[in-house]
This record gives sequence, structure tokens and C-alpha cells, in this order.
Amino acid sequence: MSDVELVLRSTRVVTPEGTRAASVAVAGGKIAAVLPYEAEVPAGARLEDFGDDALLPGIVDTHVHVNDPGRTEWEGFWTATRAAAAGGITTLVDMPLNSLPPTTTVDNLRTKQEVARTKAHIDIGFWGGALPDNVQDLKPLHDAGVYGFKCFLSPSGVDEFPHLDREQLAASMGEIAGFGGLLIVHAEDPHELDVAPHLSGPKYGDYLQTRPRISEDVAIKGLIETAKRLNARVHVLHLSSSDALPLIAAAKAEGVQITVETCPHYLTLTAEEVPDGASEFKCCPPIREGANQDLLWQALADGTVDCIVTDHSPSTADLKTDDFATAWGGISGLQLSLPAIWSAARKRGHSLDDVVRWMSARTSELVGLDQKGAIEAGRDADFAVLAPDETFTVDPAGLQHRNKVTAYAGKTLHGVVKSTWLRGERIHAAGEFTEPTGRLLERKN
Repeated sequence: MSDVELVLRSTRVVTPEGTRAASVAVAGGKIAAVLPYEAEVPAGARLEDFGDDALLPGIVDTHVHVNDPGRTEWEGFWTATRAAAAGGITTLVDMPLNSLPPTTTVDNLRTKQEVARTKAHIDIGFWGGALPDNVQDLKPLHDAGVYGFKCFLSPSGVDEFPHLDREQLAASMGEIAGFGGLLIVHAEDPHELDVAPHLSGPKYGDYLQTRPRISEDVAIKGLIETAKRLNARVHVLHLSSSDALPLIAAAKAEGVQITVETCPHYLTLTAEEVPDGASEFKCCPPIREGANQDLLWQALADGTVDCIVTDHSPSTADLKTDDFATAWGGISGLQLSLPAIWSAARKRGHSLDDVVRWMSARTSELVGLDQKGAIEAGRDADFAVLAPDETFTVDPAGLQHRNKVTAYAGKTLHGVVKSTWLRGERIHAAGEFTEPTGRLLERKN
């Protein structure tokens, strides 16, 4: 222990074995050991004692739209990673669309990495994209270090990222399965969306009818069938429909290689509370009813749903019109995801151990980030210090997101992030940030 530089101490350290009082020794940016609470601090090491504030592994968010370069007026690496750090997130994986160019070739990946390199307050990895015409680019992107490939089964909302039909899905999935990659899927069926009511205006109930649950259910059923036939590994993005849960549970029981995520807005907000014209609540698939939300929580508890990610998808405020049909569909959630989930989880009898499993351990496992996601020896010394019993009221002006639009405005949340640490260095505390020290991550072979 002679090389230990730092010891972090708390009465509530969330470890894979459970929450306990402990001291965490850090050396060279890594966790050297998790020691008894009263362990002697090694000579020359600095002690940070957090008292009863909880010490969590840094949150790992594998679904973030940074939009940089190309749509940086919507968001950017500098603002997104500051917001993430303020919310206890120490690693994010950036989605391949809404930036220009999209991450669909190695050259486009390198462009995005170059933009991110000097702006990253936290560690960043990248997803590639699967389009109708880029099957030949998937293996080179995989070799270049992307964590997997995103596709849409219905229109994405941006012209440069078209969706896959059934044959194109099978072609991309077969190619990706051939080299052991991961396909992550926006699963809404275009036919079901086409035959749904086409309504416009400020009423959320009308918008909800335009994105019915069956659109998710049909798409997920087809995805499962194709994954089973091709022996492929697939991941369902931002699950909203609880009606799809029996399909997913049955597929997992059959041995289909499928994992599923959901998002804070589906778990903490309900259709019943959305005011007329409040398109800050609009996303695709949509926020559904309270009874649907109860079943999503149950699925998290029983393992049918694996993890929670933000799907942070911001835009400029002018695109959030009061007509749900034309407003941009996306929720900004990076800075608030941990307290939002903790606030809801604690009411439902869940622990911080559960929250860490859903938001850090399992997201790390999804993309193979074995150096992240847990407080144990050998992992990166990435931490969030959370005061779980303290509350705050969300003031949009206090957010680090480029555009101060949030569905959580005015809500009182439990869980104040006191500080955030990356590889043993404090990168955020009390609204202050260090200069960017985040690294660009690549998938390990």
C-alpha cells in the first residue's frame, strides 16, 4: 500500500457485496483496495472523509446524444460532459446520430473523436450506426473501437440516418453477429405507426395515440425472431411499453441474447401529469401511463429489464413547440438522472445498491467496460458522492445542459451529488469544474 495517494472514507460505500462503512484506497487512478472503515491511512496519502454521504461508483450512461459536431447548438461535448459530471456520471457512450456527420464510417468516427478530445470532462465511448447502405462499414467500425451499432426500425427523425426494413435489419444483424458485435435497436414498427391516428395539437393524450404500445411490441417480437434465427446479440433501446415485457422474458428464458434498457422519464414521469403544450415531455417512444410505469419497475426488479440510461436527446428551445406533432422528440436528462431515479426508487423500497446495479454495473457490462461500474480493487477510481437524504428543487437555470429545457422543472428530488471523481481526481464539486481530463474510450477486442 506504499503507493496509495488517496483514501476516500464513508459510512455508506456501495460495493458489489452491498453497502457498508469502508475506506477506499486509490493509487495511480485505480482502486487499490476496499478497506475496513477504520483502516489506517497509509503514510503520505490524503484522506477525504465524506461522513454519511454515500460513495457510489461513477454512473455509466450508455445512451447519450451529444450532437457534436454539426448540431452543437443543440448540445456539445463540453456542455454534455459538464452536465454529466454534475449528475455523478463519469462515463458516457455517444449515439451515432444527430451529429453531422453521423458515426457510420471510420472517417466519421475519427471526426467525432477529434472534436471530443479536448472537451471531455468525463470518459467517452462511441456507438456506430447501421444504415441501409453501410453494411460494408460495420466491421471496420468495430475494429476501430465502437461499442456496437445502433439502428432504427422506423424513421429516426433526421434524414441522414434512415431506418432499416426487415431485410436490411437481417443483413446488418447477420454481419454484426459474424464478428461478435452488438446491435442496439430503436424498436417501433413503421406500419403500426402509419396506421395509428395522425393527430396534432397541444394535447398529450392525442400524441400518445400516435405512438401506441403495439408499435413497440410488434417491433420487439420481430427483433427477437431475427436475433434467435441469426444467433445474434441485440439490445432494446428505451423500452416504454410494458406490454412487451412477457415477450422479452420468454426470449431470455429461451436463451435469446437480448438485453433491455429503460429511461428515467419512463420511470418517474407519467402521461397523466403532462400539461397541454408541454413538449419538454415529448420523446419517442412516449412517456406512458402510471400503470405502465409500475410494470416497468417490476421488470427492473425481476431482471426482465437490465438497466437504466438517460437517452439524453436535447434540442434548441424553439424546436419544443406547443404542438406535440411537430415538436422535437427528446428528453434532456443527464444532470438529473441519478437523483430522479433515486427519488422514485426509494419510494418503491429499492436501495442505492439497486440503483448502482441498474445505472452503473449493468451498463458497464453491456458494453464491456470492465474497468468501470463497481467499487472494487482494480477498477478505475471513478466515484459519485451522493447525499441521499438531501433534497433540491430543479431550477432549469442551474443546469449545465446547453439548452435549459427540462421536464423536471420545479420538481423536488432526493439525492444531491456533492462531488464527482474521475480516476481519483475530483472533477466537480459545488458547481465548480476542473479543466477536461476525460479520455476517449474504445472497445477492447
